[in-house]
Amino acid sequence: MTLSRRKAIALIGGGSVLAATVATAGFLTTRTPGDARRPWALAGSYNDPRLNALSFALLAPNPHNLQPWMVGLEGADALTLYRDAGRRLPETDPFDRQITIGLGCFLEQMVQAAGAAGLAVDLTLFPEGEEGPVAHAVFREGGSADPLAAHILDRRSCKEPFEDRAVPGMLASQLELLADIYTDAPTVAALKDLTWAAWEVEALTPRTMQESVDLMRFGKAEINANPDGISLGGPFLESLMVVGLLSREAQADPASTGFRQGVEMYRKMLSATPAYAALTSATNTRDDQIAAGRRWLRLNLAATGMGLSLHPVSQSLQEYPEMAPLYAQAHALLARPGHTVQMLGRLGYGPAIPRSPRWPLEAKLIDA
Repeated sequence: MTLSRRKAIALIGGGSVLAATVATAGFLTTRTPGDARRPWALAGSYNDPRLNALSFALLAPNPHNLQPWMVGLEGADALTLYRDAGRRLPETDPFDRQITIGLGCFLEQMVQAAGAAGLAVDLTLFPEGEEGPVAHAVFREGGSADPLAAHILDRRSCKEPFEDRAVPGMLASQLELLADIYTDAPTVAALKDLTWAAWEVEALTPRTMQESVDLMRFGKAEINANPDGISLGGPFLESLMVVGLLSREAQADPASTGFRQGVEMYRKMLSATPAYAALTSATNTRDDQIAAGRRWLRLNLAATGMGLSLHPVSQSLQEYPEMAPLYAQAHALLARPGHTVQMLGRLGYGPAIPRSPRWPLEAKLIDA
């Protein structure tokens, strides 16, 4: 459906009229993808302590919500974590660095959940080399709860504008134990420019944008059917889908009204950022990437416990030719010579947002 400029402006500017129209059919009250969010409610409801820990682990943050993990249970107390080779981002993450970081988040949340249940987890990373399984885990008695585990179910990656208020220095200092925190005006301004420029490169490079478009799930039905990727749902966005302003075709077309509106939304979101968090490592091995994921997860949980929101904006860290100048700029700004910036995120006070979709645990078990 092609919209005239007048109609598009009317729909965007008069959202309440549109919402009222569709609400009369009960539309707005039925747009929650309940099936896709059910894994959050089921976390901790399994008899096997490994399954309980995994039911929390699968709620961990990961790139484009790909959920690139598969798990095989072994005996009564062990499991092996595998990377799902079919869940990659070859255009924007050609070396699987970000995917590996996501697997580190999964492992840390599994360990956190096990500890909360009084279990310790002995991890062996890449037991057969970097091309084989990601980790082997043995569960045993003797673990203790980390206070961060209390925030697992409250954690979100908040992709919304943050409030216009500073992150208190005391909180920033506490988070410095986990990451480099930037609150000073010159660095924050430089990072706003960097993250916006990097987002534009990804959005305006056809093959990298198409990678995201292919992973978009439009509306409740698509999200429930495929609870991974980039979810575009909720009453307002589905209202725009009904009238044709938001569609897969529009998101792939930089000349479309829907694409331009998305650009403006992201610009406003990225500019509404009072602070940033970055993770760096001296080397860039697979072990380093797993360690970065585990630190990123702990940073997420710590920020959540402080009432703060964290949103990854790591486009400038992606390793493809068009991003190379901004990759160099990010490293000059955030890392020592020769070190690698593993993660970059916006930090601030964000609004409450819904839980993200997840595949059920059973879909992630090998031979389940």
